[in-house]
Amino acid sequence: MAATAALLLGAATVTTAQEWEPPRLANGVPDINGMWNNVGSSHVPLEIPDDLAGKTLTEEERLELFTARSDRAKAAQWEGHENSRGVGAYANYWFDWYWKEPVAGEAPALIIDPPNGKRPAFTEQARDSVQYYRDHLHDQAANMESGDRCLSRGVFGMMMPTAYNNGKLFVQTEDHIIIHSEMIHNARIIRIDAGPHVSEKITQWEGDPRGYWEGNTLVVESTNFKAVGNMRAPGSRAPQHEGRRMVERFTFVDADTLNYELMVDDPDTYTTPWTVAFPYKRDDAYQQYEYACHEGNWAVPNSLSGARAEERAQQ
Repeated sequence: MAATAALLLGAATVTTAQEWEPPRLANGVPDINGMWNNVGSSHVPLEIPDDLAGKTLTEEERLELFTARSDRAKAAQWEGHENSRGVGAYANYWFDWYWKEPVAGEAPALIIDPPNGKRPAFTEQARDSVQYYRDHLHDQAANMESGDRCLSRGVFGMMMPTAYNNGKLFVQTEDHIIIHSEMIHNARIIRIDAGPHVSEKITQWEGDPRGYWEGNTLVVESTNFKAVGNMRAPGSRAPQHEGRRMVERFTFVDADTLNYELMVDDPDTYTTPWTVAFPYKRDDAYQQYEYACHEGNWAVPNSLSGARAEERAQQ
């Protein structure tokens, strides 16, 4: 289904590995060690734009589309934003997409399933939750999510292209793979061929990941997610429920390319499962720096005190 959807969208991110064989560890599994970067997909929108739905684009047409969007975004840096919900935190030159020029071959959207390239609708329960936290985010500390404290952005926030700090360091042994993300200085510890998941009584922001190899593809299945009403997610913040299941596939294409797919199935949040796909590229020159964001972070007390001051001013 995912590959079919990618073809319908004219996507070029999903490449088929043919004769190339990756180097292997002593136990015979592919060697995935190294620095990998998904900054190449920072220009790609999550969803297919409405005016492109159902169309198959050539590489040249996609390049023209991305270049125009990049130019508009850069120009918007110098324009006013009257009635905007936020004033912005950084100038655009902080962002990876600002410096990376679009290139031919990029897909028109990250979502490859459903075939229409659109994120499934929220359930009624999730829609109400999203609206509640949008309206009451600063009512109390518990309403602010883990990302506001720079503790965790969940699997979505860690693995998908983001504003900056897109480098991921993979450290591999025979029975574990660690993915260290520069964003929030976070690490996922994935046990390989480790049997069943932990007790359902144990839940975590990023779930309990279990990995195994299917040929040249690393498959990671995560369950046991911590139920939270407000978590980073593509497109908008969204609730995360304990019944969530995520499946990731890292497929070697060549020495410098991993095709990455992420499927999320959370029936309490989304009406149907959905999948994103994009490449990770080997980037040995990339250097991670400490992301000291939680240390000395005053986002929660400052946001709450600001909200209380606003309430007093309105009395």
